[in-house]
Amino acid sequence: MSVRTDLEPMTVNVGAVAGSSLVVSEIFGPTFQGEGPSLGRRCAFVRLGGCNLHCRWCDTAYTWDWTGRNGIRYDPGKELSKMTVDEVWANLAARGADMLVVSGGEPLLQQDRLSGLLVKARTAAWWVELETAGTIAPSPDLVRLVDRFNVSPKLENSANALKERYVPKVLDAFQATGKVAWKFVAIDENDLDEIAALVDRHRLSPVYVMPEGVTAEAVTRHAEAITEGVLRRGWNVTTRLHILLYGNRRGV
Repeated sequence: MSVRTDLEPMTVNVGAVAGSSLVVSEIFGPTFQGEGPSLGRRCAFVRLGGCNLHCRWCDTAYTWDWTGRNGIRYDPGKELSKMTVDEVWANLAARGADMLVVSGGEPLLQQDRLSGLLVKARTAAWWVELETAGTIAPSPDLVRLVDRFNVSPKLENSANALKERYVPKVLDAFQATGKVAWKFVAIDENDLDEIAALVDRHRLSPVYVMPEGVTAEAVTRHAEAITEGVLRRGWNVTTRLHILLYGNRRGV
């Protein structure tokens, strides 16, 4: 697949790929869901390419960072592949799981072509989760086919501009689906105050707070910093199981 390399990360037009094809970064599993309410559940992942944000601590920058913004300049010609829905499903089905996690990047950039894949997963009786930053509203088809949206609104600690990371009507749209878990990446108590403002403003529930980190040491340190505050506020904590088990490796 040919992808322009002279574009800023936020403007790579993965939506321009026609028909029933998806722009895929990687497919892997069986593994465990590492975050959120399904933490520890056996699953397979499809990670899609492209993102409309640029988090400073992103651990999947290879799906979008073609300029070296986060320290490494990735080559989209090597990192991304165009695959038909049938090809993606055949790869996933061979992995022997019964749960699909669609991640990214930002998978909702390709939501118009995701329905075919999710129909196949649901027909096979798979549980379907989709990871998103909550800046793009889901289509009615997607709401129908996804069992749970794991929505992770980005905070100031992500270094994204507020107007890029916060779209109030989209948060309200996800809450209205009745199929959402809210997952916030936090480093310290200041982040918890920012989360509380969003939770109160949009009546978000249920809320999971996850410590930032791409090493076991960082995850543990940040978890220790936020756990008591999360308890006081009546929220849930989720760790990053994949980091604790495997470190910051791809495909696990």
